[in-house]
Amino acid sequence: MKKAAPAAKGAPPAARRRAARIIRGLEKEFPSARVELAHSSPLELLIATILSAQCTDQRVNQVTPGLFRRYRRAIDYARAVPAELETMIRSTGFFKSKARSIIACGRALEERFGGQVPATMDALVTLSGVGRKTANVILGACFGKPAVVVDTHVKRVSQRLALSASDDPERIECDLQRLLPVQQWTSGSQRLLLHGRYVCLARRPRCGECAVYAECPWEGKQHP
Repeated sequence: MKKAAPAAKGAPPAARRRAARIIRGLEKEFPSARVELAHSSPLELLIATILSAQCTDQRVNQVTPGLFRRYRRAIDYARAVPAELETMIRSTGFFKSKARSIIACGRALEERFGGQVPATMDALVTLSGVGRKTANVILGACFGKPAVVVDTHVKRVSQRLALSASDDPERIECDLQRLLPVQQWTSGSQRLLLHGRYVCLARRPRCGECAVYAECPWEGKQHP
């Protein structure tokens, strides 16, 4: 059974004020904080997020239009022929394991949730291929629930901006929950993600374009 994230407790006022300044800067940098995976339903976002593991959103968005025309309901994924599904998602990488997860996910949705994507963390993480990151993406984007998404970009940015000192995604999730008001959990973590994706890059960060440069204590940052 997958453990829950540690319970969040309030951060010191100074730390919360600093986090608020960072989020305000990122709001200017990324006025829109929407998920970049194309979707029109919770099921589509669930499948797209599973495919996005070790793959760019851009690549996933090239694959999903045809996929979503072929498979429209959870039962369609449950009944998918593995070889056919693998062929359609091959370019996203790790296509065999992703196909297994998607088929198992479709079966679980059909058998246990009436073919619908559940709207709780506890239920979502029981699905094949779904961890806290994927569950939080769905909860925030589809169900309007406060949800802190922690992917590799959020992890990197949180560490560089000294919002978290941890390497553990669940600990980072908890740290961000402590720092941000609940109404900013979804939008704030999405802006951290976009900042990591487009500005605070892993190897060659674009520090000259950084909206929160003054707040960044990272020793590796470049002079703008």
